[in-house]
Amino acid sequence: MRTTDYSTSVPYREVTDRNGRVYRVGESDIDIMGRGRTWMAVLPWVGMMGISSAEYAFTSAEDTLHEAHLWSSGHVFWLMGVWVFFQAAVAFPAGRLRESGRLPARTAMLLGAAGTLLGYLSLAYAPHVAVAYLGFGMCSGIGAGLVYATCLNMVGTWYPERKGGKTGFVDGGFAYGSVPFVFLFTSCLDPGNYRAVLVTAGIGLCLVVASAGWFFQDPPKNWWPAHVDPLMVTHGPKIRRALEKNPPAVRQYTPKEAARTPVLWMMWFCLLCTAAIDIFGIAFQVPFGKDMGFAGGIVATAMSLKVIVDGTGHGVIGWMSGLPRSRTRSRGGAPVGRRNTLIIVCVVLGAAQFGVLVSGQAGSMPFFLLCSMVSGFGGGAIFPLFAAMTADYFGENNNASNYGMVYSSKLVSGLVGSGLGAVVVDAWDYHGAFVLAGCVGLASAVLALFLKAPGRPKARRIVPNPHPLGEEMA
Repeated sequence: MRTTDYSTSVPYREVTDRNGRVYRVGESDIDIMGRGRTWMAVLPWVGMMGISSAEYAFTSAEDTLHEAHLWSSGHVFWLMGVWVFFQAAVAFPAGRLRESGRLPARTAMLLGAAGTLLGYLSLAYAPHVAVAYLGFGMCSGIGAGLVYATCLNMVGTWYPERKGGKTGFVDGGFAYGSVPFVFLFTSCLDPGNYRAVLVTAGIGLCLVVASAGWFFQDPPKNWWPAHVDPLMVTHGPKIRRALEKNPPAVRQYTPKEAARTPVLWMMWFCLLCTAAIDIFGIAFQVPFGKDMGFAGGIVATAMSLKVIVDGTGHGVIGWMSGLPRSRTRSRGGAPVGRRNTLIIVCVVLGAAQFGVLVSGQAGSMPFFLLCSMVSGFGGGAIFPLFAAMTADYFGENNNASNYGMVYSSKLVSGLVGSGLGAVVVDAWDYHGAFVLAGCVGLASAVLALFLKAPGRPKARRIVPNPHPLGEEMA
C-alpha cells in the first residue's frame, strides 16, 4: 500500500490500500462544511419526506379523483405506474450529471421541489387525464427521482464507513412523510374540497423539499472520515462490525465497469421483482380491503401502519445488516451482512402476500393489520439494502450512477406492480394476484443467494502465509 502526502498547506492526504483504492483522509466534516455531517443525514431525510406522498398516499385519493374528474380506476393505477416509471428513469442520468458536476445537489433539489408542486397542481386542475399523465406522471415523477437520487447519494458519501443504517434512515423518510396524507386523502378528501387540499399540500411539500435541499453540500471525492483509518481493522466495535461482513469495495468502479459485471444485473432483476411486489401492495391494499368488507377507517389504518412500518424497515434493516448474529458475541460474532439480510427480507415480503390474502378472505381485521405491517416492513427494507450494497460492491465515487442503473429496474416494476397488477387482478382476481406476488418474493430470495461483490476473492481461496512475521524474524 502507498501513502501520498501533500504540502503542509493541504490539510489532507491520500492513502491507497492493497487493492488500489484511494482514500482521502485527514479532513473532518467540520473542516469541509463548518458543521457536523449529521446534517447530511437529517436534511436528506426531510427531503425524502417531501416526495413520499405521491407514491404511498396517491391511491388513497382514487375514489375522489375518479368522482371529481370522471377518470376510470384504471387511469388512476396507470398514473401511479407512470409516476414510478419516470421517478426511476431519471436516477441514472441524474447520477451522471451529479458526479460530473453539471448538476449541483442544490439545483437538483430545487428542480425536484418544482416537480412536486406541478404534480399536485395537475391533479387539481387537469382538464383531461392526459394533462395529469404529463404533470403528475412525468413532471412529478422526474422531480421525485431527482430528490431521491440526490438524498441517497448525499448520505452515502458522507457516511462511507457505516452507510447501512444511515442510508436506511434517510430512505425511511420516503415512507414516513406520506402517513398524514394517507389519512387526509382517505377520510377528508372529497369532490368539494379536493382542489384546495391538493394545492395546499403541493405548496407545503414544495417548500419542505426546497428548504432541505438549499443546505446540501457534497464531500470531496474519495473522502473518508478523519477518525477512521481505512487501512486498519482495529476500529471501535460499531465500525468494526459494519466493515467485517460489509467491507468497502475493492476499488471504485465506473458505471461502464460496473455494467460489465453480472452481479449488477442480478441486483437489477432482484430489485425489479421485490419492488414490483411492494408497489403492488401499495396500489391494491386499499381497494382489496374495501372489497373484503373492511371499513374505510380500518383500511386507512392498515395502509398507514404499512407505511409507518415500511419507513421503520428502511432504518432497522440497514442497522441490522451490520449486527453480529448473536449480541452476546458482539466482539467475535460474524455480522449478518447485507446479502443475508436481503435474503431474509425477500422471504418475509413473499410470505406476507399470502398472509394479506388469507386475512382478507377470512375477514380477520387484526391479522390483516399484522400482515399489512409485515408486508410494509419487507417492502421498505429492500431499497436501502440495495443502495448500500451497490456502494459496498462498486464504491462511493460513482454510486449515484451505479445505483441509478440498479434502481432503473423500477422503470419496469412500477408498471408491473401498479398498471399490470390491475390487469392481473381483473383476469385472476385478488387471489391469483397475491399468490403470484408471494411466489415472486420467494423466488427473489433464491436469486439473492448468488449476489457477491465483484473482484473480492472468496475466503476459502485465500492461502495463509506459511512464514508469518514474528519475533524470530525481527
